[in-house]
Amino acid sequence: MATKIVEPEAGPRSKRAAILAAAVDHFGEAGFEATKWSTVAERVGIGQTALYHYFESKTHCLLTIMRLELQRSHDKFTEATEDVAEPVEALRAAVRAAYDVSDQEVLQMRILQNHMDLLSGPRKSKREEAERVAARQLVQVVERDWTNLLVRGMSQGAFPLRDAQLLGASVLGLIVSVWRWYRPSGPTPLSEVGELIEGACVRMVAT
Repeated sequence: MATKIVEPEAGPRSKRAAILAAAVDHFGEAGFEATKWSTVAERVGIGQTALYHYFESKTHCLLTIMRLELQRSHDKFTEATEDVAEPVEALRAAVRAAYDVSDQEVLQMRILQNHMDLLSGPRKSKREEAERVAARQLVQVVERDWTNLLVRGMSQGAFPLRDAQLLGASVLGLIVSVWRWYRPSGPTPLSEVGELIEGACVRMVAT
């Protein structure tokens, strides 16, 4: 049975979205370990104690960011590929969607990739564990999405028959590896990076 996280209602006075945005900025730029929890509170304009109304720890906030990013990635993949019948075009659409992101989403993906090991073991806190389990399940959903796309292409004769699960993990690994080094302020625009990776994925899968 899938773990379901019930999102708190964001009332007009809620600081949850602001806390998440500030945490993304600091965790993504300075790093999770280097960011003090009090720094996030200062950025939002609240006392540190008020943070605990929304997140019981800095790690709880981190896991929430990771889970939300995985959900966004899954939703983007689905939207990009659901109406594309031709397998090669569906693959291209999926890769393009992965790089059709805002600067904040770049930070979210950097955070996710830098802390994937956090999802491997159980947490003592119930709230942290609920977020971890939900994120782990979303990782499996994302991997299943890519595997199923390749299986469909193989069944239609568009892709050579291979181990679809291994190939899907390889393609996804290539795509997400970009977020460990890419910086929006760097010399290479993301559009150019995406075009390069798109071509590499098509060659890997279709030839």
